[in-house]
Amino acid sequence: MKPFTTLPLSQVFLDNIQSLKYETMTDIQEMSIPPILKGRDVLAQAKTGSGKTAAFGIGLLHNMDTQRYRVQALVLCPTRELAEQVTGEIRRLARFQHNIKLLKITGGFPMRKQEHSLSHQAHIVVGTPGRIQKLLHKGALILDEVKMVVLDEADRMLDMGFIDQIEDILAFAPTKRQTLCFSATFPDEIKALSQSVMNDPVEITVETQHEPTVIKQFFYEMAPTTKAKAVVSLLAKHKPESTIVFCNTKDSCRKVEQELLATGLHSLAIHGDLEQKERTEVLIRFSNGSCRILVATDVAARGLDIKDLSAVINYELPFETETYVHRIGRTGRAGSEGLAFSLMKAKDSVRLDLINEFTNSRYIAEHLEFEESCSVEDLAPSMITLSINGGRRNKISAGDILGALTSKNGIPGDDVGKIDRQDYITFVAVKRGSAARALKVLEEDQIKGRLFKAMIHDS
Repeated sequence: MKPFTTLPLSQVFLDNIQSLKYETMTDIQEMSIPPILKGRDVLAQAKTGSGKTAAFGIGLLHNMDTQRYRVQALVLCPTRELAEQVTGEIRRLARFQHNIKLLKITGGFPMRKQEHSLSHQAHIVVGTPGRIQKLLHKGALILDEVKMVVLDEADRMLDMGFIDQIEDILAFAPTKRQTLCFSATFPDEIKALSQSVMNDPVEITVETQHEPTVIKQFFYEMAPTTKAKAVVSLLAKHKPESTIVFCNTKDSCRKVEQELLATGLHSLAIHGDLEQKERTEVLIRFSNGSCRILVATDVAARGLDIKDLSAVINYELPFETETYVHRIGRTGRAGSEGLAFSLMKAKDSVRLDLINEFTNSRYIAEHLEFEESCSVEDLAPSMITLSINGGRRNKISAGDILGALTSKNGIPGDDVGKIDRQDYITFVAVKRGSAARALKVLEEDQIKGRLFKAMIHDS
C-alpha cells in the first residue's frame, strides 16, 4: 500500500491528511485517486468502509477554486445518514482550506432554511436525490458551474427508486464535467447509467469478499423463542464493544428491540419509521460508545460507516446472499478481527447452503451452549450522551464544549469522548461516572457568553 505522500497534493493538504492519521492508502484509494486527480471519470466497485469517501473527497477538494463561490461539486447519497457522514468526512479533509463552504441538503429538514443557505452560495453540496431535485426545480440550487458529480452507493440509490431523479438532476449540470460513480455492486442498471452519464470512465473493482481469518462466522440453529436469550449469551461470552443486530423488517426490528430491553440489555433501534432527529440521535449514541447494541434493518443501516464495529448478529438470516456478505463486512475491518453470528431456524438450512456456495465456505449450523451466568450489567456502555440546545449555527465549537467541561471544573479530558455538532444541537459523550457532573456544568456554565439547556440521553 502506497503512502498518501506519493500523491501530487499540496504540502498543507498532505499535512492535514497526516493529522487525520491517514498514512497509507486503501486499495480503492490507491486505484481511484490518481485518475480522479487527472480529471477522469471513474466507475468504482467498493463496499462501505473501503475508504471511498476520502478518495472522492480528496479529488474534489484538490480541484476546487476556493475564490469562486459557486457550487462546483455535487455528491448524491441514498440516505440522510450517509450524507451526514460524507459531509463530516469532507469537512475533516477540508480543514486546511478555511474558506471552503460545504452544505448538506437532505429531507427531514425545513426546505426554506436550505433555500436561504443556498442563496449565500457554497462550494460543495452533499445531499439526497429527492430534496436536491426539488431545490433544482425551484431554482434555489444552481449547478451551472459544477465540475464534479459523485454518485455514492449508486446501486442503493437505484434500489430505492432514485434512477429518474438522478437522471433529472444530472440534466441540470454541465455536460462537460467529471462524474464519479461508487457502487458496491455493478448490476446492469449501473452499467447502463454509467454509459449514459459518463465519458470513457476508468473502471475499478476492489475485492468484495472477506478473508475468513478476519471475520469469524458462526451459525446457530434454535427455536425463535430463544433468540433474545441467545443474543445476551453471545454478548456476555464475547463482550464486543459494539454490535449491530440485523433484522429483515421494521416490525421485526421493533420487536427485537423490545425483547432485548426486557432482558435488561441497553440497546437502540434504527428503522424507516423513525423521524430524522431520532435517527440522528440513535446513530450518534451508537458511534460515540454510549450504546453498545444497535438493532437495525438493512435499509436503515445502509450507508452507516461505523468504525471498529466488533460484532454483527443476524437475528434473522437475510433473504439475499449478497446482503449477508454486506452485513458481516461491517466488522473485521482494517485487519482487526470481527465476529459474525447468525441465528437460524431449521428451515433456514437452504439459505446457509447458498451462503456457503457464494463465499466458497463450509459452515454448518451448530447448537449454542448458553452462558449460565449472563450479567447485563457487564454489558452496559461506559459512556453516556449529553446534549445542549446549541450547535454549529450558534458558533459553538467542539473546543468550547471541551473547555467548559475540563477547564475550571476539573472533569478529566480523558472522560470526554466524541463531540457531534449539528446545526442547533450538540451531543457530547462522557464517561458514565462523570455524567452528573458534566450535566451540571453544561446547565450552569455559560458557553460563548450564554446559557444553554442541557439534557441527558440514557433511555
